[in-house]
Amino acid sequence: MSLPEQSGCALHEPFALQVLGEEMEPEFPDRCIVVIEPTPQCVDGAYVFAEVEGVRWFRQYRRDAAGERLVALNPRYPEIRLDGLEWAVLGVIIQRNIRRQVKHYDYSLATDLTGQ
Repeated sequence: MSLPEQSGCALHEPFALQVLGEEMEPEFPDRCIVVIEPTPQCVDGAYVFAEVEGVRWFRQYRRDAAGERLVALNPRYPEIRLDGLEWAVLGVIIQRNIRRQVKHYDYSLATDLTGQ
């Protein structure tokens, strides 16, 4: 996925991207569409679009006693440990669309916000 070029108030508007690859299967299969809410904050367990050391990733953010990391849902792919790295959350996934079947993700009840 690559972040679309945006300027002005469009920087704060949700945008859609197509998932390419199997890293986030089964929840987000190859070629499904996700809607991303631009924000630098996320909670443990949130699905995020993040940049780590200049590379952009779609992963699940995890934060616990072991530290912060980005995790692929497909166990064939390694997690990305964030400790000591330059990284930022670019947005959180708020919706998934698979062949017109829509699922929404709501993080509003979570209180463990992390701003990078």
